[in-house]
Amino acid sequence: MRHSIHLGVLALLCVLMAACGTPGAPRPPSLELPQPVNDLAATRVGDKVTLTWTPPRQTTDNQNIRHPGPVRICRGVNVTAMLHCQPLTELPPAQASPGSTQPERRTYTDTLSPELQQQNATGLATYALESLNMRGRSAGLSNQVQVPVVPTLPPPASITADVRSDSIVITTSGVEPLRGSLPPGISFTFHLFRSGPAGSAIDLGAATWAVGSGPGGYRSDFVDRSFEWETTYFYHVAAITTASLPGKAPMQVMGEPSAAVKVYTKDTFPPAAPTGLQAVASGVGQQPFVDLTWAPNTEPDLAGYNLYRHEAGAAPVKINSELVKTPAYRDPAAASGHKYFYSVSAVDLRGNESGKSEETSEAVP
Repeated sequence: MRHSIHLGVLALLCVLMAACGTPGAPRPPSLELPQPVNDLAATRVGDKVTLTWTPPRQTTDNQNIRHPGPVRICRGVNVTAMLHCQPLTELPPAQASPGSTQPERRTYTDTLSPELQQQNATGLATYALESLNMRGRSAGLSNQVQVPVVPTLPPPASITADVRSDSIVITTSGVEPLRGSLPPGISFTFHLFRSGPAGSAIDLGAATWAVGSGPGGYRSDFVDRSFEWETTYFYHVAAITTASLPGKAPMQVMGEPSAAVKVYTKDTFPPAAPTGLQAVASGVGQQPFVDLTWAPNTEPDLAGYNLYRHEAGAAPVKINSELVKTPAYRDPAAASGHKYFYSVSAVDLRGNESGKSEETSEAVP
């Protein structure tokens, strides 16, 4: 009996062991190394280089990062690729914003000193990140990005705007301290930028003309003919440095923008006074009238014309009730035996009226 009980217990143990299966190999503890950043990007304006990236969310063994560590900013000058971090600074761990479970995209701005720019005018700065765990270890560098170290000019010291009948003229002045102190192949141009109701700035191109360019100073004038009336614009000017060096693609860097000047394009400019006015009266035996013709105005915002008439010694009186759309008009109110003096003016879409044309006269038979 006792022997049967022992056999039953052994059989039950065998069944339980078969059901549990063979245990797998134990997993090593996680090193908690953050995955390297792979979306580092860099933009440069003036002496400022702005880096942006997304902090890693997982470790190299695909575990969620529980305790983020700091991040090292690495910068090398005139190196093709960094093999090891050349630390520039170290930032504290990324923190998730309120309401978010993950850290958002981060930024860091590096300032290139004037000495660094002067000494490496034809060089490149290479940036990378090193994401660390709480023990100061990393899985390697991020992707690497480069920006030119070429110097840039400071923004113009002054900027003014003058609204004219067919253009907006922007005038700037300032000092160019770097001319004559840089290697060949480096040049500067000033560009005008305009932002309007949409908000984004567009590059309107280089100065139309410049006066007094040189080490002592400059004045640059820009002309914008693509504006619209009754609109608010903001204009600023920035110097663009171009490095055209043998064996390298041209590199361009935008300098710091000037202060913005606000312009409201109120149209207070009337069209030109019409010319070539002629008058011809109807013949004898016909209903009296006077036909008037003149040379058409060519302004793109022309709305029409007004006709004025008077007799000798009297003030001119407008004789049309609505704007005349074409450069011709028939005066049906002329009376036989009277001599009339006529003039014409042009009116634009915003109601600005030109001066009157030279008068012409006609006697009605």
